[in-house]
Amino acid sequence: MSFGEQPGDDKVPDELSHPVIRSRIQILDTGHAVPFSKGLLGQSLTATGLSPHGASEVALAVETELVVRGVQRVSIGELDRLVEQVLGRMEGAPWVERYHKWHQLALQDRPVIILIGGTTGVGKSTLATTLAHRLGIVRIIATDAIREVMRSFFSAALMPAIHYSSFDAGGSVRVPIGPSLDPNIVGFVEQVEAVNSGINAIVDRAIKEATGMVIEGVHMVPGFMASPGGEDALVLPMVVALRDEELHRSHFVIRDRETDGRRPFKRYLRNFEQIRKIQDFIIRRAEAEGTLIIENLNIDDTVGLVVDALYELISESAEQDFEGHSGNRAGLPEPVGPLGAADPTDRTGPLEQADAPEGDVTE
Repeated sequence: MSFGEQPGDDKVPDELSHPVIRSRIQILDTGHAVPFSKGLLGQSLTATGLSPHGASEVALAVETELVVRGVQRVSIGELDRLVEQVLGRMEGAPWVERYHKWHQLALQDRPVIILIGGTTGVGKSTLATTLAHRLGIVRIIATDAIREVMRSFFSAALMPAIHYSSFDAGGSVRVPIGPSLDPNIVGFVEQVEAVNSGINAIVDRAIKEATGMVIEGVHMVPGFMASPGGEDALVLPMVVALRDEELHRSHFVIRDRETDGRRPFKRYLRNFEQIRKIQDFIIRRAEAEGTLIIENLNIDDTVGLVVDALYELISESAEQDFEGHSGNRAGLPEPVGPLGAADPTDRTGPLEQADAPEGDVTE
């Protein structure tokens, strides 16, 4: 079977259906060759929202097909077409569309920046880490770290709010306030305003460097951060919530066990009422600003909802770009043709095939 034939024209032998394949396939990019990696391909496929297991299965099928065809060297364009066809065969057209959109975003050189807010103990850090892994983002910033850096530069006398925890920041309020105001919320707002100066600087730098990033923390409060991005970045802000009080309380017990007591839950439980008040305040701000609010009842479901929201944002962005451009879709390259067809964007020459499948196949 030649590379130009459609996948599925020949049946892949049963012994190659689920093997561990050690191949020597090379990917050509502007004259340079790098080894094909099933693991890296699987990682890139998780950005579509596929589970890690599903992405690994698709990557394995792509590698198997290359080995069966005896392909030694493949251009990026040809590999992308093969991935799309295998992905469509195994998972369906919606996943191919997402894979294509993710590559379009990369062509635009627009970084994805995800901003995750929410009160203490709702699972922001876990969500940030999981999302970054799924999307291949290597930079994760916690706003607590920004606050800690600011503490080293600004004394408690000069900037008192940042020297308190978010839930007891009322101790930083130095001016009389009315009886209708909660001093802890007033102090929290002062802390949010201070920390957001650092957040804005980090986001601006990420946009200039076209670097994807996830920022998470209680200080990500809708309405307090300058609107970043525009045409230069794809920014998805959200608020994570746990309206179920008992479920929220249980998160602190789990966190205490997972961190071996480094984040003692007794202190959080003593301030639990104030932590809940901060959540109410953040949710009200999110509702007023029209910011996405996600109830974090299950981390897998939450990740899926965020990825869905991200692709909705990508689609909206593409539609806006389309309205502002004439010609092809959003000024982006047209979709590639069928597998094996000439690709004008390929600069790597024809595919090379071996006389026999290259590499060892073992069970």
